[in-house]
Amino acid sequence: MPAFFLELFSEEIPARMQSRAAEDLTRLASEALAALAPTNIRSFHGPRRIALAADVADAVAASTSIERGPRASAPEQALTGFLRKHNASRDQIRQEGDYWVLEKSAAAVPAATLIAEALPALLRRFPWPKSMRWGGTSHFTWVRPLRRITCLLNGSVVPFDLRDGADDGHGLASSNLTEGHRFHAPDAFTVTGCDDWAAKLKERLVLVNAADRKRAISEGITRLAAAQCLTVVDDPGLIDEVAGLVEHPVPLLGRIADEHMDLPPEVMQVSMRVNQRYFALRAPDGKAAPWFAFVANIEAADGGATIVAGNERVLRARFADARHFWDLDRKARLEGRVPSLEHVTFHAKLGSQGERVTRLMRLAEIIAPHVGCGEALAARAAELAKADLVTGMVGEFPELQGVMGRYYALHDNEDRLVADAIRDHYAPRGQSDDVPTAPVSIAVALADKLDQLVGFFAIGEKPTGSGDPYALRRAALGIIRIIRENKLRQLRLSMKPLIEAAGAGFHHRGVTPVPAEEILEFLADRLRVQLRTEGARHDVLSAVFAAGSDDDIARLLARTDAVAALLAGPDGADLLTAYRRAANILRIESRKDGPHEAPPDEELLRVPAELDLHHTLDAMHDVGDLLAQEDYGTAMSRMARLRPPLDAFFEHVTVNAPEPELRRNRLRLLNRVRSTMDRVADFSRIEG
Repeated sequence: MPAFFLELFSEEIPARMQSRAAEDLTRLASEALAALAPTNIRSFHGPRRIALAADVADAVAASTSIERGPRASAPEQALTGFLRKHNASRDQIRQEGDYWVLEKSAAAVPAATLIAEALPALLRRFPWPKSMRWGGTSHFTWVRPLRRITCLLNGSVVPFDLRDGADDGHGLASSNLTEGHRFHAPDAFTVTGCDDWAAKLKERLVLVNAADRKRAISEGITRLAAAQCLTVVDDPGLIDEVAGLVEHPVPLLGRIADEHMDLPPEVMQVSMRVNQRYFALRAPDGKAAPWFAFVANIEAADGGATIVAGNERVLRARFADARHFWDLDRKARLEGRVPSLEHVTFHAKLGSQGERVTRLMRLAEIIAPHVGCGEALAARAAELAKADLVTGMVGEFPELQGVMGRYYALHDNEDRLVADAIRDHYAPRGQSDDVPTAPVSIAVALADKLDQLVGFFAIGEKPTGSGDPYALRRAALGIIRIIRENKLRQLRLSMKPLIEAAGAGFHHRGVTPVPAEEILEFLADRLRVQLRTEGARHDVLSAVFAAGSDDDIARLLARTDAVAALLAGPDGADLLTAYRRAANILRIESRKDGPHEAPPDEELLRVPAELDLHHTLDAMHDVGDLLAQEDYGTAMSRMARLRPPLDAFFEHVTVNAPEPELRRNRLRLLNRVRSTMDRVADFSRIEG
């Protein structure tokens, strides 16, 4: 198959847009060239180029198709519309039976012709998040000025340009030319295809593959750090970003002036990352090292000494700014900043951050006894939790909210548990983050997330399939992880009264909370997603929850584990099969004369197998009590005893007996089986 190659060479593309642009190019080209059946598609992205390579058919084969038109008796307007739709004339149609028919023939189209016709329109509609115009009067836009289009098919140029009527498209036309590194190899050169392009660019100090650039960055800064007995603070997001800023990664190390080493390490790391895209380093004892790593895009003649000195000078200025905020913020106590939160809007419909603090204090006090901490400490931590939002440091670096609050609380001689809770109440911020483990931190973290969930649900800002602007899924998952990973089952944490308490905090604003059950269902849904991600039986969770929504997540999980363990054994699997058989019979027969919910009449139990099943069900009368006592192991053992008599029942008993009274009684017995099992879980929801 012919090899197709396309490179779009421009001024520097923002790093955050490159990967998505390569995906969009792949998608749009696959659609536009679908008739050529592209295969082996590969895309590339970097600071100044996105590219695509694929194998395509050499032509679109000739084809013939038949289009049936309106009836011959239809009004003339119908025929005229049909001809206009297919760009055909009257002499091209014929009558077959009662209908007009158009036979359309399409000649074979060479791949180069199709590509040349498709690409100009593709490039004009390319979906950059932000685009710009430049120079002249052309209406063609690109993320940054587009300089070259390389388009090849089996080494030959596929000729096209971006002219569109009076619009000259900046004079851009396809060629076999591209350019190397901006400083080391800026001259244009010819390429014959993807492999030749990648090899020649590597010679000209450009790594076209983003994965290669990331590997060079990671390995390079790790090697330099190790030479100083240091380690690099893990930051894959920063590696991704830097790989989008440089074509030829040259890792370097710089020194941090001693006078800045007393700044909090988080401040240093965020300042370096956000402002300069530098990597933080750690000493062998885990403390911040007086070094930083960064990546240049050129190989300097002096080995990078001038570049390092310049970056050290810039960093001194950045850290001087950070020190200004650090020193200024500590002049005011954290508690003295709380009144200022009244002037910080949380949400127009939910009030200020000051109002939110009042709600969090009340809710944290309610939660505190359930997680084993003092109410006063929980309330104090909640009172100060948002105070750092009005500090200079957090204003400059919002990523440090909570972190700076802890430092300022310790400076004010607040209890260390309170200070830690200020930092930890935002956790977990992501899947890889640890959850808070100290009771005070747990109380405030749960209060924060419950307030967020209940408040935004109350004003109708619920997550949708297309978006979750207030991160409510993350908040729900945070609640679940805190409970699961801290094993709060031992301390008992019923969610419904806590949800209702959170809702009460909004009444004074005239905001009506949704029923607690709606929040519980949302939490259960997030729990199902998490279990599915872990490969656990999320369908069992659905079945247990459907048997009666439980507002104790830990208890719900324990019950789910017990049912899953039952189903994993042979008794459970066979019992599930028998349950489904019983449920199917009841569903069919209930349409005739159901429901069959009355207790079975023991006098009508004629066959030993049905009498044995009835007595087994009698012996299971305490299943509900066992579930209430959370003795799930014994409850599942009782359930397992149901399997042999139920198997015997289906083997020896005819449910649809000719005697109406026997048939109804046996259906009532099966309904009793289903009802008993449904007390444990809705087994109809079990998959497989």
